[in-house]
Amino acid sequence: MKIGVLSDTHSKIKRAKTALDFLIDSGAEFIIHAGDIVEPEILELLANCGKKYIAVYGNNDAHLVHYHNEYNLVQEPYYFKLAETKFKLMHLPFYMNSDAEVIIFGHTHAFETEFKGSTLYLNPGEVCARNKPLSECAMLEVKSNKFIVNYYTRNPKKEFELQKSYEFKRQQQ
Repeated sequence: MKIGVLSDTHSKIKRAKTALDFLIDSGAEFIIHAGDIVEPEILELLANCGKKYIAVYGNNDAHLVHYHNEYNLVQEPYYFKLAETKFKLMHLPFYMNSDAEVIIFGHTHAFETEFKGSTLYLNPGEVCARNKPLSECAMLEVKSNKFIVNYYTRNPKKEFELQKSYEFKRQQQ
């Protein structure tokens, strides 16, 4: 299963749409937003993208509580199962214990992926291009024997490009 992962869109609605469209065009079957959504329009983009999605509140999203029942918003840490895999989703990297196979987080505005023990940690970086002059997102492919993480960046007015692909062997269940 291919899962599009994005975070820290903040107020950049056009950049969020570009990243979301790119992930879907690249085969994402499910979308995960790791928080700091900020704008209700970004929730609308997620809801109307044609894919199932989940989004966690970020530290800049308290005002979105009014939309909680209308959109698939969750509080951190949020555990769920997808593709026969236990996930933990959060914005702030405070719950970093390895109590899930995949831990997705945001907040730092920096791409990270690491495999420790039997847990994959993934931060897709920032879509908003606040801390650097590029947008970032990731595609997580969950297979029975491995995780594949593709890290993408986009300079303004250009297309997303694959920067690096990572492959991690899963522990047999």
